[in-house]
Amino acid sequence: MSGRAPEAEPGEQGALERSGGRAALSGLTTRGRSFLAAGVAAAVCAFVLGQGDLLRVGVLLAVLPLLCVVVLYRTRYRVAGSRRLTPARVPAGSEARVHLRMENVSRLPTGLLMLQDRVPYVLGPRPRFVLDKVEAGGRREVSYRVRSDLRGRYPLGPLQLRLTDPFGMCELSRSFSAHDTLTVVPRVEALPAVRLTGEANGYGDGRLRSLALAGEDDIIPRGYRHGDDLRRVHWRSTARHGELMVRREEQPQRARCTVLLDTRRGAYAGAGPDSAFEWAVSGAASVLVHMLERGFSVRLLTDTGTCVPGEGSGGFAGSTQESADSAGLMMDTLAVVGHSGLDGGGGLSPSYEVLRGGSDGLLIAFFGDLDDEQAAIAAQMRRRAGGAVAFVTDSAVWTAEPDRAAALREQAEDRLRLLREAGWTAVAVAPGTPLETLWQQADAQRAGAAQSKSMKTGTSGMSGISGGWS
Repeated sequence: MSGRAPEAEPGEQGALERSGGRAALSGLTTRGRSFLAAGVAAAVCAFVLGQGDLLRVGVLLAVLPLLCVVVLYRTRYRVAGSRRLTPARVPAGSEARVHLRMENVSRLPTGLLMLQDRVPYVLGPRPRFVLDKVEAGGRREVSYRVRSDLRGRYPLGPLQLRLTDPFGMCELSRSFSAHDTLTVVPRVEALPAVRLTGEANGYGDGRLRSLALAGEDDIIPRGYRHGDDLRRVHWRSTARHGELMVRREEQPQRARCTVLLDTRRGAYAGAGPDSAFEWAVSGAASVLVHMLERGFSVRLLTDTGTCVPGEGSGGFAGSTQESADSAGLMMDTLAVVGHSGLDGGGGLSPSYEVLRGGSDGLLIAFFGDLDDEQAAIAAQMRRRAGGAVAFVTDSAVWTAEPDRAAALREQAEDRLRLLREAGWTAVAVAPGTPLETLWQQADAQRAGAAQSKSMKTGTSGMSGISGGWS
């Protein structure tokens, strides 16, 4: 089989190529080898016994599989294949469908085709399909489903095609060269809307506009576009440039939110889909999507100091970048994020160095185990944030038996006191607790702290007015 495929479509793979004669002989099936062995044995017996009829039978048995090899080898099939994923990015535990299309671009009909796609074992069994004769210029489409409970990036392919003769004497296997990648991202939970610090600077009730600071002369105009309101024409700039100029539309200033994910290996115990680390990754993904939907400019920060998406001011997504693109980039990062090392390198210090560079609005962190040193570093992070919320997973509680978890949870509360004294809204994460519940607990804790502070300062009459998480 030789030649080339037609013009490639998205995901199109090259045509199959013909193999050498030795490879064709190695494609003899058990039936073909049995016929060949029986024919040789019959020919030898006929020669010894002097039986002409037996010799003819032996020659027929030996020639038939060899003839099938020659015919299959000489047949110049040109078969093109393509693969399409719907969707190419799925949450863990969800299914994706893989569509395969085979097209016969030669002038001869094919024989029986057996199609097989290579997939990692975590996605399920290897799919196999049998395709009947494909006419010249014809095509066949098949599909199968893949599913993984573990996030990651999984290669699909290359596609393998096995061609057989009508008698089943010989099989030739060929592989296409191209492959695709399925991205399994963490699960995302829908979170309820709560009042967040910095929303007055975002898309909340107290929306602010970016205006010129030094008067009308400092407004940067742009050229007139069809459909622009003539009331926005900037006549002074029009006279200066000799063409119609208009004022730029006032753009909303997006509030900022940093989602910090602690990936230190020593901060988590256990592995698998139900481990504390996987919960933290899923929680970070849920918060990222929720904050982007609320109109915040969001970035993902790990304990190593790595920022995603890393564009724009301070590593946040630029104002011209679509939220969907930002979410996709961060979700792809979370799909493959792993532990940062045995001891986490410098612990939380690299992420603190990034945060101390300026005020970053709201900070939402997902921490593992915090010793006294790391808790002190986390407490310092609060100084550079307009509001801070921490979800802390304690390995002792997470891996303990249910009857011991309650006692260990009380001990874990003592470790959160330092964070709360520094101004964090700190919530201990119990195994099996939905993030939505913890999200509401954090809001209630924030509201209670704000009310208590108002009572201490003698402003109990305004305790019902909350400015956000702080």
